[in-house]
Amino acid sequence: MAEKKDFLNPNKLVEHIDIKKHNVVGLVDDMGKMAFQARNLNRAANIYNMMLEEKDCAIYLTIAGSLFSAGLRDIVVDMIKNNMIDCIVSTGANIVDQDFFEALGFRHYQGTSDVDDNLLRELMIDRITDTFIDEEELRICDDVCCEIADSLEPRPYSSREFIEAMGKYLVDKNKGKDSVVRTAYEFGVPIFVPAFSDCSAGFGLVMHQAKRNSKNCVTIDSAQDFLELTKTKLQQKESGLFMLCGGVPKNFTQDIVVAAELLGHEDVTMHKYAIQITVADERDGALSGSTLKEASSWGKVETSYEQMVFGEATVIFPLIAGYAYHKGLWKNRKPKNFSGFLNK
Repeated sequence: MAEKKDFLNPNKLVEHIDIKKHNVVGLVDDMGKMAFQARNLNRAANIYNMMLEEKDCAIYLTIAGSLFSAGLRDIVVDMIKNNMIDCIVSTGANIVDQDFFEALGFRHYQGTSDVDDNLLRELMIDRITDTFIDEEELRICDDVCCEIADSLEPRPYSSREFIEAMGKYLVDKNKGKDSVVRTAYEFGVPIFVPAFSDCSAGFGLVMHQAKRNSKNCVTIDSAQDFLELTKTKLQQKESGLFMLCGGVPKNFTQDIVVAAELLGHEDVTMHKYAIQITVADERDGALSGSTLKEASSWGKVETSYEQMVFGEATVIFPLIAGYAYHKGLWKNRKPKNFSGFLNK
């Protein structure tokens, strides 16, 4: 009979790639002389450099898919530490079930999709395509989120505020030094999760509210999320989007231009720059594959500097981020410190 240890092998941990170790500038430059997605990748990398070079441009990183479980977490940590992004909008799974989960000391394991999932269920092992995670450890993550909610003053919170409380928890407990949640908290980069209940934090909040019979408890205010994110857009003349996959984070961040207009800021500019990495296409009309040119019809994204790259994020993201890191234009940027602004 197979045991849990047969699947959660400490010799097969998912390791996070380090873009600092690999100078891909020459490779990406040469890809610009090719065709198809190689040339698109090169153009996207150059557009990202344009964002970094423009003094008054705020850069938003949006994250969907299951990326931190796949080994991309440290790229985002380096982007925060080196002032390459100013704000993050993500799915809850990446921020809580994957990043915060690892910050608590747990790990993701290399696995396979060719496995008996009923057996995994019996062993309390969850599968993310070809990676494994311990469900019992994930439930500890749920419990910690409940503990954090229990410690807060009962009132509505934006997801950003709650995630900052998670960052403070890690600092106070001296955990998660290389996590996205803790690093963003320490560097003043806000993280928004517009569908916050759809993750481990959601389970924690359910337990928190059930204990208090939905009275005198912490709630998450999605409208406050939208307003706060819109306020960050109004702080900078220009803005750029770096979008990994699609989903709610993509649309939520694009929408802040329209929200600003509805609040009476008729001089607000569309997102000047936009790049997206996705494997989706536009055939079914779904958001993840909708083109950035389409977003222009909604008044969200300009079409001068936009680029779709149709490829899988674990392959494409390290190349674009690594190219920008080694080009070094981030060295001349000043932090936007949106967290400090929003906490005033």
